[in-house]
Amino acid sequence: MENAQNKLKLKFGLVGRDISYSFSRNYFAQKFELDNLPHSYVNFDLQSIEELDNIIKNTPNLKGLNVTIPYKEEVIPLLHNLNKRARKIGAVNTIRITRNQKRIGYNTDYYGFKKSLEPHLKKHHQKALILGTGGASKAIAYALKKLKIQYNYVSRSNKKGMAFLYSDLNNKIISSYNIIINCTPIGTFPKIDECPNIPYGSLTDKHILYDLIYNPEQTKFLSYGASKGAITINGSEMLKLQAEKSWEIWNKP
Repeated sequence: MENAQNKLKLKFGLVGRDISYSFSRNYFAQKFELDNLPHSYVNFDLQSIEELDNIIKNTPNLKGLNVTIPYKEEVIPLLHNLNKRARKIGAVNTIRITRNQKRIGYNTDYYGFKKSLEPHLKKHHQKALILGTGGASKAIAYALKKLKIQYNYVSRSNKKGMAFLYSDLNNKIISSYNIIINCTPIGTFPKIDECPNIPYGSLTDKHILYDLIYNPEQTKFLSYGASKGAITINGSEMLKLQAEKSWEIWNKP
């Protein structure tokens, strides 16, 4: 039986900055068309997260939001509640807006990453380097922990909890960490000639290189990995999985 709320014209959207390239808007537009749903999905390009209050108050029938760079952590104080996993991760990429206008934060990045990485894992994939320290990297770290994969962060500057600076990375480190995940925006269209500064010459066919970027499909980071025979994964499968999980959350009774 068709869910009663699907007959209503509901609105969903993406909150971020400089998001004209959005995967989510295209994904949900196609989904609504295929499923013959009257809903719409729009981009809310905000210069400051404080603008969110007005967006929610002034958008009728707003049921749910995705959250992207740079607001996955900044949005938390503006929410009424967090689900248990989002609280543990410390970052939110999905907001459910209840009938009484309560905003509940979730993290589906964790789910999308874990499900898309698992089929590629072999016994020797025991340790991972996470490039970047933003909100997305927190979900990645949580997923790796659940997969019982040791991980360390790589950052441009000394911060609490950082194991390595980019300048520390050498052949020995790259050889011992055979999963490398790019959680930075470096290499995103249109800046496709850029890539994280790591010693790519140390990569082997035992490595997995995972880039959360999906545009372009093969970043320079992934291209270097492929040239060394590494398994390479871009962010598109993760985005599809997390989008479907968001949809599930928004449609909770």
